[in-house]
Amino acid sequence: MAEGLLIPIGFFLMVFGIVYLFLSTRNKERLALIEKGADANIFVRQKKSGYIPGWKIFLINFAVLLISVGAAIFIASLLVEILGVYEEVAYPGTIFAMAGVGLLVGFNMTKKLEKED
Repeated sequence: MAEGLLIPIGFFLMVFGIVYLFLSTRNKERLALIEKGADANIFVRQKKSGYIPGWKIFLINFAVLLISVGAAIFIASLLVEILGVYEEVAYPGTIFAMAGVGLLVGFNMTKKLEKED
């Protein structure tokens, strides 16, 4: 019973530790800049005319990733049924390969979108 509880607790502690380290390090960097008299406005993004919000970039990449994973499952099922490839090989291999292709396509789409603006 206790073994099943260790994984969620460990995951929560790991996420908490990462967030805590990120926030405390960011705060220390900003305080060091202020103490040296540097302008702390470098942390605030200036909205340019062609500025694309981060959530739009995330959604584009996530959508392309999900589409590629769906296509990978379809391709893997074709490999299993038509070519007789083992399921244990076809599904993970195709999903990882297509997910990589999807992330690459999403990256290129984002780069083109940023160049246009």
